[in-house]
Amino acid sequence: MSRTLSSHPVTTRWPARNPTVLQLYSFPTPNGVKISIALEEMGLAYEPHLVTLSDADVKSDAFLALNPNNKIPAIIDPNGPDGQQIELFESGAILLYLAEKTGQFLSSDPKTRIETIQWVMFQMGGVGPMFGQLGFFHKFAGAAMEDKTARDRYANEAKRLLNVIETRLEGRDWMMGDYSIADMALAPWLNALDFYGAKEITGADQLKNVPAYIDRFYARPAVQRAKNIPARPE
Repeated sequence: MSRTLSSHPVTTRWPARNPTVLQLYSFPTPNGVKISIALEEMGLAYEPHLVTLSDADVKSDAFLALNPNNKIPAIIDPNGPDGQQIELFESGAILLYLAEKTGQFLSSDPKTRIETIQWVMFQMGGVGPMFGQLGFFHKFAGAAMEDKTARDRYANEAKRLLNVIETRLEGRDWMMGDYSIADMALAPWLNALDFYGAKEITGADQLKNVPAYIDRFYARPAVQRAKNIPARPE
């Protein structure tokens, strides 16, 4: 059943001040900032809403009505395909949607387009889940476990993935040569290794191409604007 933004349950908790523009429901984690970065890079008008990672937010009836998987980010675009409202979750799907909506950062050449999507999926299926688990077992609750088998498993897998990226970036500024949604997906997760205190355990601090790539990415004005959108609570 189709519904308007004003009738969507998510607006009972996060009301829209400007219901004519795209609504972003997010938190500035690597997955969240992918979308704020894309929106800033593409120059789309949008309204950000801070959805914290607490159960009170992501497991609320209001948010579950938008994303039954109770994860950020999610969007509502009242100006979707054929002028119809569209609701989306999963950061990779949102990146693809925004790139196709604007005709930016995803090549129209069929070969380049599918190879770009390949690297987005590489991040979604590999880098994000493996780095996230490494963070849990290296910095957060799992770090208290005496058995380091799980931590080492994810550290070794992160090291393997980093070497794939290091090789790919040889002679390239960006994953596809030209800046694309693949970089918006990948670079925030690479930067998370610093937050996790995991650069040494993964060998990231010994690499050449990956650190330079992260620096290039975060030097972009749109990335600087987007990296704390929606703003974390003080």
